[in-house]
Amino acid sequence: MTSVRIPRKTPEVRVPRLVGLMAVDARETAEARGVLLAAPDRPDFDLTVVDYVVRQYPPPGAEVPRGAVVTVWFDLGEGEGGGGAGVREPRQPQPPSGGLQRELDPPHDPFALLR
Repeated sequence: MTSVRIPRKTPEVRVPRLVGLMAVDARETAEARGVLLAAPDRPDFDLTVVDYVVRQYPPPGAEVPRGAVVTVWFDLGEGEGGGGAGVREPRQPQPPSGGLQRELDPPHDPFALLR
């Protein structure tokens, strides 16, 4: 008697985490997990290689039917932190050297009355 292992049919798959991956890696990961990718902000998505995914829908871990489309974005949308930080330049004037100084009066001698 031989035993045959029958794989369980899984009509649903979990969405992988794609945020932070380069486009080429996101496509490979999605294909390996059984989902398709769409990128509304990149009409040339099939040729995109080194741009990084900054957002995805559905979120990672969501259960979707095998072959479902996961939408990814490579640019942050309006109000999503896509600007405003800018280049960090040295501030002028520079803070004074010497470290932190206390703004309190120097401590008094607690034993002054006993002396």
